[in-house]
Amino acid sequence: MDEKKIEEELKKIWDETPISHSDNVKEASWEDFQSKAFSPKKQKFKIWRYTAAASVLLLMGIGVGIYFNRSPLQNNRQLSSNVIEIENSTLKVKTVFLPDSSKVELNPNSKISYVNNFETNRKIEVIGEAYFKVKKDKKHPFQVFCHETTTTVLGTSFTVKGNKQSEVRVSLYEGSVEMSIKNQSKKWILVPGETFTYGKDNETTVTEFNRFTDFDNAKLTEVCTYIKENYGYKTTLPQEFDNQRITIRINKKEDLKIIVQLISEMYNLNFEINEELKVIAFQ
Repeated sequence: MDEKKIEEELKKIWDETPISHSDNVKEASWEDFQSKAFSPKKQKFKIWRYTAAASVLLLMGIGVGIYFNRSPLQNNRQLSSNVIEIENSTLKVKTVFLPDSSKVELNPNSKISYVNNFETNRKIEVIGEAYFKVKKDKKHPFQVFCHETTTTVLGTSFTVKGNKQSEVRVSLYEGSVEMSIKNQSKKWILVPGETFTYGKDNETTVTEFNRFTDFDNAKLTEVCTYIKENYGYKTTLPQEFDNQRITIRINKKEDLKIIVQLISEMYNLNFEINEELKVIAFQ
């Protein structure tokens, strides 16, 4: 896609305000733009080094142990010894790739658990907070358990947060999810931009949130600052782009690679990502 067409597509996305368009329409427009802008034949970038590791821990606190003994993953005694647990005991978000290639960003002091036949039994349990980018598989539904709630994935990306007071919040960024609560027949279908909250008094609410960050004729360096603050990567630009202006809408949970590719296509720049130093260099 040439620069003129990219600008036209960006203008369409920018003009899609919540007043005149639904979130589903915005999402379709954004996905259409990505498919046009980032065709498979364009591979201008080079990643120097990429590592993603997950530590499998078997130790847990007493309180956590009681909870997991009653978990949906261990109703069958034969499965209890096959549960895999991944805990983030660091101070940074940990990226975990599940056996089905789904992606989890696990927040500090959080834990996920799943059985070892996960590719055909996509059930996962969360303590704490995690963001899920789910690989679509109609034959094998993806379910997330947190306290008494079950999130059945009908779409692709969302966050699940369960605190010690048994409150659960599910915020949907892409696609669709179905919410259900233990011993209740009612179900809730979320659309992008909605948060489902289940409180300790068994109260449920569905509220809206802004899932986009907008840059309106902002300096390109402001987007670089956004990348640093939200993804932890320092970005360098050629000096002549210091005062370059940009108008763009970014999904707050967008993959960093998509944002970098977008900037690359808009300004006809190549880029290199140094994963070891966490530096993105545009040239």
